[in-house]
Amino acid sequence: MIPAIKIENVWKKYKIYQDKPITLKEKFLYRSKGVFQEKWVLQDVSITIPKGKMVGLIGRNGSGKSTLLKILTKILMPDKGYVEINGRVSSLLELGAGFHMDFTGRENIYMNASIFGLSRKEIDKKLEEIIEFSELSNYIDNPVRTYSSGMYMRLAFSIAIHVDPDVLLIDEILAVGDSAFQKKCISKIEEFKRLGKTIVFVSHDNGTMERLCDEVYWIHESKVKQSGDPREVIRDYMDFLTLTEEERMNREIQNQEIESKQEQIQEGQSEKTADQSEKRWGNKKIEIKNILLKDANGDMKNIFGKGTPMTVEIKYDVNNQEDIDQTAFGFGIFKNDGTHCYGTNTFIDKQNLHLTDSGILNVEISSLNLTEGKYFLDIACHHIDGTPYDYIKQVCSIPY
Repeated sequence: MIPAIKIENVWKKYKIYQDKPITLKEKFLYRSKGVFQEKWVLQDVSITIPKGKMVGLIGRNGSGKSTLLKILTKILMPDKGYVEINGRVSSLLELGAGFHMDFTGRENIYMNASIFGLSRKEIDKKLEEIIEFSELSNYIDNPVRTYSSGMYMRLAFSIAIHVDPDVLLIDEILAVGDSAFQKKCISKIEEFKRLGKTIVFVSHDNGTMERLCDEVYWIHESKVKQSGDPREVIRDYMDFLTLTEEERMNREIQNQEIESKQEQIQEGQSEKTADQSEKRWGNKKIEIKNILLKDANGDMKNIFGKGTPMTVEIKYDVNNQEDIDQTAFGFGIFKNDGTHCYGTNTFIDKQNLHLTDSGILNVEISSLNLTEGKYFLDIACHHIDGTPYDYIKQVCSIPY
């Protein structure tokens, strides 16, 4: 069977100018402005897509996904290799691409659909369907410069799917629509699949990718790193992102520790800065020495997913033995904007503490159930009457 799309050994590079000359005068007077570096954005990419399949492209920003789609639409030409597409192609690559700002929505339908290869008679037949699907009947005769980004997307998507394409290319454009229209677009894509259309879809919505795509290609640093079953490829991709973010967090922590030590040396290890004193207070009868976040295996971790367990390891020293049997350790979870999400302490939970001169206290959370975002932990050690021994605010962050 003849494939819908065949990409074979495609290479593409961009010239990145340090300061590109604009005028003829600048080209003569400032020749150094023409200095550039060459960057390969696609390297030896080969993909074969059978007719009627939906293929997803995932990868970090800058990996080459959008460039590959632009090559498929012939906006760009590859430096090496070749691309073969069988059938009419419709694409949604950039919001409002091909629209004229001063033309009305109706006029832009005629212009945009003609670019996709439809005749005037064909557009006349589909005009009302396009307007109805876009839900812009009240605004269709207004200039598109008055449209919001969501209205742009509605019109662009409606035109693209009504030109009866054999191949549909979509690049993250669905992200700007409201949830109701997104569902409508997804339903239309599912209908296209049932009709045997070929779809190439770029998105960071892994759930939609996994549900809709027959195959997923992971593009990393301009090369195809992995391809195959959507669930397996997306799982490996998410594991890679988690590991990368974990390494970045560890580097930040190490850099902060180095900077802290340098500041202590410069200040003679004496007075704390105003910022430090605002974030930590107490009489230090019991002092918190170190705090670590660990996963279920006891390994240090900085990033936790939804529903995963987390252990907060608190290392402490007792500097004064008086009334330590009346001690409570507590912690609180706060969102980045200061919203208090959860908090408790050993006194409230009726946990009996047996403190020694120094020791480790573990706070085990069986399942983290938070919304996506960044969180901070406050850790405290205090007398049960509230007298603070050591209170540390925003002691560590939890990207979630």
